[in-house]
Amino acid sequence: MFKMVALFKKPEDTQSFDEYYFNTHIPLTQKIPGLQDVKITKITGSPMGESEYYLMCEMFYESKHAFKEASKTDESKASGKDVMKFAGNLVTFFFGEEHNG
Repeated sequence: MFKMVALFKKPEDTQSFDEYYFNTHIPLTQKIPGLQDVKITKITGSPMGESEYYLMCEMFYESKHAFKEASKTDESKASGKDVMKFAGNLVTFFFGEEHNG
């Protein structure tokens, strides 16, 4: 399983962020062909107390190849453009492969 992870720093206005993220951005993202699952985690703290991070979104694909193919679609491009519009200064992306251990 291949995944793309979006890690968001805490926005100034969490209520407005949540409203846009869950009602506009996520429905747009869920239209990406080949996307198998989306898991969203609200970050509530860290071992040292408060965290600078607010939310983590994991987007799952069957393989790296499936992700690359999905990335070429208009739906993926629309999702990427949208996230940069409303959270470009808050988001960091990275990729990973899950291993069952």
